[in-house]
Amino acid sequence: MKLGLHVSDFTWPGGPARLGANLATIAEAAEAAGFDRLSVMDHFFQIPMIGPPEREMLAAYTTLGYVAAKTSAIKLLTVVTGVIYRQPGLLAKAVSTLDVLSGGRAMLGIGAAWNEEEARGLGFPFPPLAERFERLEETLQIILQMWSDDDGPYHGHHYHLERTINSPQPLQRPHPPILIGGSGERKTLRLVAQYADACNLFGTPDVGRKLDVLRSHCERLGRDYDSIEKTVITTFDVGENAERTRELLDRLREFAALGFDEVHGTLRHVSRIAPIEAIGREVIPAITDL
Repeated sequence: MKLGLHVSDFTWPGGPARLGANLATIAEAAEAAGFDRLSVMDHFFQIPMIGPPEREMLAAYTTLGYVAAKTSAIKLLTVVTGVIYRQPGLLAKAVSTLDVLSGGRAMLGIGAAWNEEEARGLGFPFPPLAERFERLEETLQIILQMWSDDDGPYHGHHYHLERTINSPQPLQRPHPPILIGGSGERKTLRLVAQYADACNLFGTPDVGRKLDVLRSHCERLGRDYDSIEKTVITTFDVGENAERTRELLDRLREFAALGFDEVHGTLRHVSRIAPIEAIGREVIPAITDL
């Protein structure tokens, strides 16, 4: 099993003047601790589960580019980009650029989007859910075309591209891994089975059943279920002085038993660095063979 550090809160001691330095220290510590990947949210406002919308929120791909320059091995992605936040061609270019400049460490995390407040707040269209899923599927098709040798046009219901040139292409072949976030059984997991290299689910009590649904979609579509990386997002609570690492290990073993390959986790007080180091010292070595 592998671990990913999910950075979702940028309200840290020192405020905006220290954000760059603090983020660099966090990313460097995560890489040194043995985390496989580092992810950020792709939001404009802070989300209600964490704090009020006025709290600090950095632009996702600018942030990942900065982290790429401060690290050398850790994989980089959003968990996840809302499909309505960028035109598909621009999103393909952003992830391609990140992949090239990071030396082949980018992943595309994408989903149907859910935060209407921030979309309306900054003037982004927020169509009904059914249309967002239609746009998600077309976006996946466009990005896969741009990450191929086909630079011809694309004409869908919502998007029309006259020439899908993408130069430079990503370094990873056949393309950076595509991760689709969300647990919707009818649409989201079907899109995972059809287009994605990885899924990301919430660590809720029904998460095992979600994997069964994904397996069923794979069977219907003729997709190898085992070829999809199963990831889950949760909280890494190691306590104030790393006294809860055993509880975290037990939780990770439960996820491994269900068939998950990677766990993304948020950390309280991540800017203190000590929780990152505690996981690197006491947790990551213990889960290598799970």
